[in-house]
Amino acid sequence: MVVYTQEHVYRHPWDRVTAAAWRKFTDPASRTALSHVADVHTLHRRLDADEGRLHAARSVTVRSPPLPFILRRLLPAAAASPSGAALCHCVETSLVDARSRAMDVVVRNVSLRGIIEVEERASYRPHPERPEEWTQFRQETTIRCRPLAALAAVAEKVEHRCAEKFLQNSAKGREVVERICRYLEAEAAGAVPSAA
Repeated sequence: MVVYTQEHVYRHPWDRVTAAAWRKFTDPASRTALSHVADVHTLHRRLDADEGRLHAARSVTVRSPPLPFILRRLLPAAAASPSGAALCHCVETSLVDARSRAMDVVVRNVSLRGIIEVEERASYRPHPERPEEWTQFRQETTIRCRPLAALAAVAEKVEHRCAEKFLQNSAKGREVVERICRYLEAEAAGAVPSAA
């Protein structure tokens, strides 16, 4: 099993960063940077106005990094591609607490779980040193290659290879959120026409 944690400080206020994070997958300008994301759909959304909380769930379909031959042999024919990649369906659950300025996101794969299990937990909080200006982002990812647990060396290579790809994709996601934050900042200042 591979577990890694990343932290990033957005030099933007919490409300702007969380608004940008919500737009990350649906922003047309993000499609190239996030080319591994094939599809996103909102499954449900519930606003608890009394508590100031939003609960949401989305399905996110991603293209996996190319899988080793041994794992491709375990995939159903419809899930594999000639490149060795596979489509993986995930569920993202989010809780946004406007009163305490906290947003927590958990993403888990629901397909390919017999081969690999991935869980990402992310949090967005006002930065402790500059809470009105900056946002602290923290992400913890766990990757476990199930069928190869008996072959520890092979499983470790697969998990580390997946972790490298997830780290690259996480960096792309942070770049997209930064770009959208800059756009929202310019829009609030009246420097760009508002988006439709």
